[in-house]
Amino acid sequence: MSLNNLKLTTDFSVSRIIHGLMRLKDWDLSKKKLIAFLEKLMEIGVTSFDHADIYGDYSCEKIFGDALRLQPSLRKNMQIITKCGIKLCSDKYPRRKLKIYDYSYEHILKSVERSLKNLGIDTIDLLLLHRPAPFFNPEEVTRAFDNLYQAGKARYFGVSNFTPGQFESLQKYWHQDLLTNQIEISPGYLEHFKNGNLDFCLKKRIKPMSWSPLSGGELFHPTTAKGMRILKVIENITQEIGAKNIDQVIYAWLLKHPSQIMPIVGSGKIERVQAALDGLDLELSMEQWYEIYNASTGVELP
Repeated sequence: MSLNNLKLTTDFSVSRIIHGLMRLKDWDLSKKKLIAFLEKLMEIGVTSFDHADIYGDYSCEKIFGDALRLQPSLRKNMQIITKCGIKLCSDKYPRRKLKIYDYSYEHILKSVERSLKNLGIDTIDLLLLHRPAPFFNPEEVTRAFDNLYQAGKARYFGVSNFTPGQFESLQKYWHQDLLTNQIEISPGYLEHFKNGNLDFCLKKRIKPMSWSPLSGGELFHPTTAKGMRILKVIENITQEIGAKNIDQVIYAWLLKHPSQIMPIVGSGKIERVQAALDGLDLELSMEQWYEIYNASTGVELP
């Protein structure tokens, strides 16, 4: 196992940097170019790919799967993650009046069947519930999990955007460990440092995934006083430690945290993914780590 991989359980590991496919449709890559891109990612050690059924208005999984069908041998060395639970208002579902969250037994099974078909695979390595829902029956959810697990259609399960209480509530009903919580973490978004989620991950030894680790680009072209503060500090640290770019410093900041955060890099450019990998080799001092944290909060520690 590569040093850049993390074990989530005894027999399942993911790459420390995960590639996100939410904007795959926008990259407008041919099948051959997408395969070449995937090959390059895997060559540099990024073997885990994050999807959701709804990405690209329900199109991104199929784009990925159509490319993968050209070179199915890539599948054996990759880990495929996908999410379910959100129903969008889409031209593909004309009778739907509004976006809802659906964690019914039937919808989870139907969503996974569609994902498997679109991705062109037999098994999802890690299935996540996309967002917590105000209408949520954990017994029904875990009955769906059990069906999928017994049928070999999903190996492991986790959640996304859940609070510690919501995570624990679902875990009470499921016989496996829920493997991760995919949450928004970045220097520009510290909510999960404050709401107990990262403390909970440490307590339960859950390795969190970080979506939007670059704050959706706000850290590069800030439009707020907070963003400008963060950028200035990161630029200074970039010079201090001789980093190639600020991306590396941002990823190094995330990767330093003891919860073993796994950033999701949603870029179609190999150099942007490489910057995240380079962050693994950068060492921030504790003072530098807190400089970035304090720039985000706008105040010194009490």
